[in-house]
Order: sequence, then C-alpha cells, then structure tokens
Amino acid sequence: MLKGVLGDRDAWSAVGRCSIEKAVEVVGTRTAMLVMREAYYGTTRFDDFAERVGMTRAATSTRLSALVEAGLLEQRDYREDGQRTRKEYVLTDAGRDLVPVVWALFQWGRKHLPSETVLELAHHDCGAPVDVEVRCADGHEVGLDDVELRLPR
Repeated sequence: MLKGVLGDRDAWSAVGRCSIEKAVEVVGTRTAMLVMREAYYGTTRFDDFAERVGMTRAATSTRLSALVEAGLLEQRDYREDGQRTRKEYVLTDAGRDLVPVVWALFQWGRKHLPSETVLELAHHDCGAPVDVEVRCADGHEVGLDDVELRLPR
C-alpha cells in the first residue's frame, strides 16, 4: 500500500505524527466513543451521559472535559425555571465530522460481533439502510487495495 518515498518503512516513522495515533488519543477509549454516541443520539446533559454510558460522576466529568478540550463538544449554559444555571454539552463541527467513524463502528459491530441489538442505520427520508463507505473525491468507491498513502502534493 505504501509507494514511492513512503514505501521504505525502515526509512521513516509516523510515531508521534500520525493522525490515527492523535485521533485515538482523543476518542480511543470505550467511554469516549460511548459519550460521542450519546451526543449523536441527542444527549446533552451531564446526568444523562453518566446514566446512559454507565459511568460514575467523576468519570463522566473527566471524559466530558477531555472531549470539550479536544473540541468535539462544547459547553453551553442552560437553566430550567427555578433552578441554577447548568452546563449542557453539544456537538461542535469537529464532533459532527466524527460521526462516520462512529457509524462505521456501529455497522462493523452489527456485522462481525454477536449482539442483541435490533437497531440499524436508515435514511430518514426514504427508509433505506445506511452503509458507511470510503469514496475518493471523484466519487469512486475505494477498497483497501485501492488506497495509497502519500505525501500531499
């Protein structure tokens, strides 16, 4: 898969500079991905994240803070009548850009892992199932053997 200058794997290393490595540092834990799942499902409140992901308050606080710091979620103030001002957590553009990754994990898990889920991804407008695919900028479907890693032009 690696061609040209990058083909000699002994001549260079991606350690510390790889975009996959950096992404996994942000969302590579079970709870980070589940918090993001809940954000995609519309969860915004601290207690709801804790309950729906099954985390302690301390773990929820740590995970939400990390996702805010990484720019995937942002805090906004909200206040219900007669209550103090609290924070809710909403998706940023960067958080929304991560959705294909989460959907791909959903799709892969349904296909390859035993599960009791009966849920599927479907297009709201027409009802057809949704599949996550890899396509080039010209719209061609791209398989694993069709990708090369290269330096930007």
